[in-house]
Amino acid sequence: MTEPMTEPTGRERWHERYAKARVRDADFSTLSGMEVEPVYGPDDESAVPGFDRIGWPGEFPFTRGLYATGYRGRAWTIRQFAGFGNALQTNERYKMILGHGGGGLSVAFDMPTLMGRDSDDPKSLGEVGHCGVAIDSAADVDVLFDGIPLQDVTTSMTISGPAVPVFCMYLVAAERQGADIGKLNGTLQTDIFKEYIAQKEWLFEPEPHLRLIGDLMEYCAHDIPDYKPLSVSGYHIREAGSTAAQELAYTLADGFGYVELGMARGLDVDTFAPGLSFFFDSHLDFFEEIAKFRAARRIWARWLRDVYGAKTDKAQSLRFHTQTAGVSLTAQQPYNNVVRTAVEALAAVLGGTNSLHTNALDETLALPSERAAEIALRTQQVIMEETGVVNVADPLGGSWYVEALTDRLEAEAEEIFATIKQLGGGDGVDHAIGPMTSGILRGIEDGWFMAEIAEAAFQYQTALEKGDKKIVGVNCHTPSVTGELEIMRVSHEVETEQVKVLSGRKAGRDDAGVQAALQRMVEVARTDENMIPAMLDAARVEATLGEICDALRAEWGEYREQARF
Repeated sequence: MTEPMTEPTGRERWHERYAKARVRDADFSTLSGMEVEPVYGPDDESAVPGFDRIGWPGEFPFTRGLYATGYRGRAWTIRQFAGFGNALQTNERYKMILGHGGGGLSVAFDMPTLMGRDSDDPKSLGEVGHCGVAIDSAADVDVLFDGIPLQDVTTSMTISGPAVPVFCMYLVAAERQGADIGKLNGTLQTDIFKEYIAQKEWLFEPEPHLRLIGDLMEYCAHDIPDYKPLSVSGYHIREAGSTAAQELAYTLADGFGYVELGMARGLDVDTFAPGLSFFFDSHLDFFEEIAKFRAARRIWARWLRDVYGAKTDKAQSLRFHTQTAGVSLTAQQPYNNVVRTAVEALAAVLGGTNSLHTNALDETLALPSERAAEIALRTQQVIMEETGVVNVADPLGGSWYVEALTDRLEAEAEEIFATIKQLGGGDGVDHAIGPMTSGILRGIEDGWFMAEIAEAAFQYQTALEKGDKKIVGVNCHTPSVTGELEIMRVSHEVETEQVKVLSGRKAGRDDAGVQAALQRMVEVARTDENMIPAMLDAARVEATLGEICDALRAEWGEYREQARF
């Protein structure tokens, strides 16, 4: 008589996955030479109430991470956010970052580019190249990545309003390098919801933006499967003054809205959901941030499976990039910012981030100097190479404090989700766009998100002014011997030269071809046809970003936010 089959325990399932995974050839012992296990957990899972909500790394609900190996399999990508001046200057900074051990690039754009305007636009005066790199056409993207093979480097681009035309220019630059477009890998931010909620860099009404995003999702799903067309961003929500729970809930709600958008387009959730990534802030409350990241993975996995019907681990897995909190940096005693950034980076790593950017100590004053950028990069490398945190998957899993915080943040997020759905009519009156999307659009229209974030920011500022919350060097421990920093300044000559180069490009191109491509793009905008091919054609003939966006502004109109305060 054969013995009945018994279900493998969670530890046994983990062991099976770990045995099949690739592990880096590295020393996984303590500084003193003590060997450590790749994961820790209870021998008897039944003795831990609710252990199924914690689980093991690499299995649903992914509270403890997406991979059985943790960082033993692959460390996080060091991705430094950089961009200033013109494309040539930024290209030199990128080569420095890659040469010093950076694993990926993240492009910062100047304000005119973020608003879909050319450098010679009167509204761009005084802003060209100052908060990021100026990009006017595909020729600038050629220079930006000159000598950097796009097929071999993952590239993140932090831009939302004009994200799609900038992406088309990126594809054209890759074509000109001879890259196989279908093998490109990287991330485009594209998240227009968070622009209306927090950052305020939009072009059109929400519906045209969502149409472009849907076209992009379709295009990438069919033609560039490894490229992530959406990075749903909580970073800017947190930087605007939200709490950790608000950042968590608003970001995931936005993600659910994009899932509903993809499904409304007829896309298979198991196919397109892996192309959604996330971007979170890592602030100074060390354990709260770690719990936030763990709760995010768990919530996403459960909603994708139970609400949206995703069946695969990849579709249920929340992958995220983290940036340390720019809003935590202070102009007073700026060297304290190195410590703040290190603590925030460590929280992101212990929370299981997939990639990480560390802010420079001088970013509260100006764009990072080369010296400050190197310190920020070395901060990640010290954490990765010297601290031993990569040796064990989710080393804080099972901590009473961390697990309680994770549960509490999850519960607060669920309450906020319910409120957002109620804003849209409970179950979502407009089922064509989905219940969460309906609630988000109504919350934007009514100013609900703005009001909630403003209240949270007011409460925090009040606590600072009363002295209940402390910031070293600002409202406590203020004496200092630190002198003024030498900061990086972008010369006005950058703007003058950029405008001059742009004028020359416009004079030397086939103007009739440009106008025909723009007209064709507008004609496609009036149909249900995917707009990416027509926009690519416009980028190929050197139509500028401003020309592309202006043509669509003329067709769709501009969005103007109603005053709420």
